[in-house]
Order: sequence, then C-alpha cells, then structure tokens
Amino acid sequence: MGMKLGDGVEQAIHCVSMLAALEPDGVLAAAALAEFHGVSPSYLLKHLQALSGAGILSAVPGPTGGYRLARAPDQISLLDIVLAVEGAEPAFRCTEIRQRGPDPLPGKPKRSCEINAAMQRAEQAYRRELAGVTIADLGAAVTAHDPAGRIAARCSQFLDARARRVSS
Repeated sequence: MGMKLGDGVEQAIHCVSMLAALEPDGVLAAAALAEFHGVSPSYLLKHLQALSGAGILSAVPGPTGGYRLARAPDQISLLDIVLAVEGAEPAFRCTEIRQRGPDPLPGKPKRSCEINAAMQRAEQAYRRELAGVTIADLGAAVTAHDPAGRIAARCSQFLDARARRVSS
C-alpha cells in the first residue's frame, strides 16, 4: 500500500459509498458507476473486481446484473477498500542498505533499523486511522454536512433511474 494512493482508491471508495444507498434487492452496473463518477469503465471494472474478490462487493452476473455490497456499510472500513485496491504491501520496505557500501555494519544487525521502525509505526497509525472509518461513518458525515440533502438527492435520482432489481 503506497502512501501515494492511486486514483482507483478514490473511485472505489465513492463506488462503495454509492452502492451503500441501494435498496436491498438492487444492483448497479459497472458502466453506470463509471458514468456517474465520470471515470473510465475499463479502469473502474478492474477495481470493482478487486473489491468483489476481497468480499466487499458481490457481483451479480448476467445482462441485468451488476454490483452491490457484500456486507453491511458498518462492516466495511476504508482500510478494507484500500487493501483490496492497492494490496497489503507496506508503503516503506527496508532493504537493509546499512549492510551495503564500502563499510557495511559488521555481522547481522541485532535490532531493526531505526528508520524502518519509525516508518512502520507511521504505517500502523495510518492503517489504524483508515480501519476506524466505515462506509456507514462516511454516509453519516455526508448527511451531517449536507443538511439540504443535495448530495443524497443527486445519488438517489441516479439510482432510481439506473439501479436494477434482482432476486436475492
């Protein structure tokens, strides 16, 4: 997971947030998600498939299929989404360069490099923060900061026009 996150993370979070507003029997096609967010359908599809593979989304196959949440919005954290899209690799990878060069440290180091230790603590704090925010939390924050309901209305109108109903 890089500290510089790819565009796919933003797209994935927005899509998961939108799918949280679906009716229980609703699905939304990848093409509709791409249209609403003004993004490349093929690029978005790759991320939707990663989210599905991670158990965040369910893919309903067929011409009337689409995507929906695989679990409740309060059970999906931002960390879940980031890891699904970016992978679980830490942002910083120590390669023990202190063991290289013309005058390397003698023997095998007895303790972790202090630089690596500091970077790992930062990564843990970053992941803790993302793990502490769910899609439900984001929805509540949007509602709180949009008392006129414009954001929700925009989403609802689109879902009313594009969502498909499927039997469970």
